Amino acid sequence: MSNPVGADPAVVGPYLASVLGDERWSRVRVDLIAAGMSNLTYVVTPEGGTEDDAVILRRPPTGAVLATAHDMAREHRVVSALGPTPVPVPRTLHLCTDPAVLGAPFYVMERVVGLHVVDRLPAGYADEPAQRRAVGEGLVDVLADLHAVDHAAVGLGDFGRPEGFMARQVRRWTQQWEATRDRDRPGLDALAARLAETVPTTQRSGIVHGDFRLDNCLLDPDTPGRVRAVLDWEMSTLGDPLADLGMLSVYWPQAGEGSVAGQSTVTALEGFPTRAEVAERYAARTGLDLADLPWYVGFAYFKFAAIVAGIVARSAAGAMAGKNTSGYADRIDPCVERGRAALDDGAI
Repeated sequence: MSNPVGADPAVVGPYLASVLGDERWSRVRVDLIAAGMSNLTYVVTPEGGTEDDAVILRRPPTGAVLATAHDMAREHRVVSALGPTPVPVPRTLHLCTDPAVLGAPFYVMERVVGLHVVDRLPAGYADEPAQRRAVGEGLVDVLADLHAVDHAAVGLGDFGRPEGFMARQVRRWTQQWEATRDRDRPGLDALAARLAETVPTTQRSGIVHGDFRLDNCLLDPDTPGRVRAVLDWEMSTLGDPLADLGMLSVYWPQAGEGSVAGQSTVTALEGFPTRAEVAERYAARTGLDLADLPWYVGFAYFKFAAIVAGIVARSAAGAMAGKNTSGYADRIDPCVERGRAALDDGAI
C-alpha cells in the first residue's frame, strides 16, 4: 500500500525535502508497516531510491484524540536522548509538532535494518542452541544497559515522576480494570488488593521502556546476540526498572511451557535462558537485589490481565470492529493464576 491513510506522499515528500534540505525527498513512496492499536509506522523511500535510502515515520493513529500527539514528542525525546548511550536506538532526524502537516505531530528517524522476530525465528537464523542463548542474553544486556543510563545526564531528568511509581501503576491498572469489568472476577480483585498492600520499596529509579520484549527489538541478521535497535518507546517514562524485568518475564515462556496470554513462545526454544537465568544475568549486570522480583512479575500479570479485560470489554461494546478478539477472555484467568503464584510461591 503506497498511499496509506495518515501519511500522504504528496505532503510527506516536499515536507521532508524542505526540513532535511535534500531535494531527493521531493517525491516519495510511503508504505504502512505497523498498524496495531498503537502508533502508526511507515517506511518512506525517495523515488528511485532503495530500501537502504528509506527512513521511518511515526505518528499517532488517525482519528486519535490529540492528547496522544504528546506521545510523539515524548518518543522522539527519549530516542534522541538515548542516541549517545550504549542502548541501540535509531537516529532521530526530525520532529514535527505542527498538526497542520499530517493532522497530528509525527517524527522521522533512520531505518535500521534488522530481524523482527515475532512468533518464530527465521529459517537459518540462530539454529544452534548456543546462538539462541546469545539472543536471550543479548536482550537482557540491552535492558541492563538501559537501566544503567543516568537519565538526568542525558537530559531526561523531568521525563517522569519516579517517586511512588509502582503504587501509582497498581492504582492506575486497578482503576482500568474496574472501569472495564467484563464480568465478575474475584481472583483479579484479590490480586489487585494484594499488590496494593505489598508494594516494594524502589531500589533505583531510571528510564523504563514500558514494553520491553523480543518483538520490540530488531536483531542483527548476522550476529545472533546483537540487538540492532530497541523500538516502540511510547510507554517509556521514569520509574522502577524492575517493572521492565517483571514484564519481560511475562513475555518469556520457557521450555515445556505454552503461551498463557498469547505471547510468542520463541523463548521456549532449546538454548534460550530460563527466566531464572535471565534474572540472574540481569542482577549481575545491574547490581540490583531481585528478592522482590516475584512481586513485579505478579504486577505484570495483573497489568496484562487488565489490558486484556479492557480489550474484551471494548470488543463486547462493538468498539473493536475488524479486530479478532475471540479467545481473549480465556487469557485472563491464566494470567491471574500466574500472578497469584508469583506472590504466593515466588514463581517467576
